[in-house]
Amino acid sequence: MACEIRRASEADAEAISGVILAALRETNAKDYPPHIIDRVAENFNPAAVRKLLDSRAVFVAIYDGRIVGTASLDDAVVRTVFVSPSAQRRGIGASLMAAIEHAAMARGVASLSVPSSVTAQRFYEKLGFNVVGDSFYGDERTVIMERSLIP
Repeated sequence: MACEIRRASEADAEAISGVILAALRETNAKDYPPHIIDRVAENFNPAAVRKLLDSRAVFVAIYDGRIVGTASLDDAVVRTVFVSPSAQRRGIGASLMAAIEHAAMARGVASLSVPSSVTAQRFYEKLGFNVVGDSFYGDERTVIMERSLIP
C-alpha cells in the first residue's frame, strides 16, 4: 500500500483523533480491558490532538485521500503511533516510523525511546527497538523500548 507521509496540520485534528480512537477500541482492546481503553481515549479527542500539534512533531499517513495513520515525536520519544484498523499490516506504521526517525536524526537525536503498548511491542521489535523496562499506571502496562539511531 503506497501512502503519503506528511506533517500534520490543525485541520487534521479530527481525522487524527478518529484514527487513534478506532485503533484503541478495535486493536488495543484485544490486550487491555475497557476501563483502560476508555481512560486512554479521553486523551485523544480533537481538542487534545490540536494541543499535541503545538508541542510535538506530528505526522500523518494519507492513503486514497484520507488519513489512515499518525505518529509523533516529542524530543527523543516516539508517541501516538496509530494506524486505522482497516489499514494495519500494510507498511503504514513502518513508513510513519521512518519519517519519525528522519526527523529525529535531523535534530541530532542519537537514540529514540517509545512507551509502547503491549499491543505494539512486536511492531517496534521488528523495527529494531529493544525492551528496557516496564511502566505501570495502575493496571495499565506500558513497555519501555529504545533504539539507537547511530549505525
